Amino acid sequence: MIPILRGITPDAVIEVGAVLLDAGFTMIEVPLNSPESFASITALADAFGDRAVIGAGTVVDIASVERAAGAGAMLILAPNTNPNVIAHGAALGLAVMPGVATASEAFAAIDGGAAALKLFPAGPLGAATLAAWRAVLPRGMPVYAVGGISEEDYRAFVEAGASGFGIGTALYRPGQSVPETGERARAIVAAWQAVGQPPQ
Repeated sequence: MIPILRGITPDAVIEVGAVLLDAGFTMIEVPLNSPESFASITALADAFGDRAVIGAGTVVDIASVERAAGAGAMLILAPNTNPNVIAHGAALGLAVMPGVATASEAFAAIDGGAAALKLFPAGPLGAATLAAWRAVLPRGMPVYAVGGISEEDYRAFVEAGASGFGIGTALYRPGQSVPETGERARAIVAAWQAVGQPPQ
């Protein structure tokens, strides 16, 4: 499970990160269209880099890959399939998870060196899309469902072959209190575990 902290600010990110790790998450994404996103990534990497994989999200160009790597990100997430972003991230030793919405994009991303795929937007595409892809994708290629997913959808996507989920506004909204974030985080982890999956 990847919590997506869109809109987080550097002054709030450590407290939020701490409650996410306490709930059982081991990956955290800060989208680059958040305020001072690279400062937040650096803060998370410095505080929790030995306990969690810190990711940069909404990475759409090579310059952003470079800055994310410099900030301490180990995971690069994108909404699209950009071969240059994938190749550059992989060359820097980063795990790259590009967004894919078609089988052609999925195979292009795999050929380019993607470590995992992000089915996006998963809600509109549906679990049936992933089930069809699983018949042809390489065995063992992780696919995360992201975008428009709620706890009620977990089982259908897991049964279709999802390796995990990216969770955005269902978990965190800018200005949300830390206790509320912790409560939502624990509920999401419980829902994930209820479909037979450990938090990851």
